[in-house]
Amino acid sequence: MGIVNRENNPRKNSEGYSDPTAFEALRNIDKEDERFHRLLHTLFYICELADFEIEGRIVLIDKQTGRVWR
Repeated sequence: MGIVNRENNPRKNSEGYSDPTAFEALRNIDKEDERFHRLLHTLFYICELADFEIEGRIVLIDKQTGRVWR
């Protein structure tokens, strides 16, 4: 029996045992990252449509989590 890692089955830990807490935490982080990147792509797309370009850093604060994106 081989070693099971998160890449093969994200619900299991490195020993192969079910780890639902870690799985949910990682899933929530992925959802938050996806939400941010979708927003960022939308902002760039809107600027492109309006023939503008973003110059410099954009700082966003997530109202749901309080996380600061730089």
